Amino acid sequence: MTLTDLSEGFRDDAQRRRVRAIIHDRLADDREPQECRYLMRFWWQLGMPYQEVSVEQLRVNVRKPKLDVVEELISAIRTSHDRVDAWVVTTQQTFPVIHDRGFMADSDRQRLAQ
Repeated sequence: MTLTDLSEGFRDDAQRRRVRAIIHDRLADDREPQECRYLMRFWWQLGMPYQEVSVEQLRVNVRKPKLDVVEELISAIRTSHDRVDAWVVTTQQTFPVIHDRGFMADSDRQRLAQ
């Protein structure tokens, strides 16, 4: 299934930005580089009319809880703007903002070493 129709499924740019922010801040964890890479390709796909990533690639590279949320988003985009808004609320409640603890821990170690 192609995802090239997704860029046209948002009410406006503000709604697209909200969705992309959630993918970036709550789903794409760079401590899981392969999964993060494909989620960010999906993030990019939301604004492009050409194929950046396929559903099959997402299914292979994204773990179940996040894949379920991405598939719900695809369905919402193809259904209604209100469903996209509901996806935003639900996903914000379900997934916390990702804080790169690896980066913070390394920064703390460097600060303590000084």
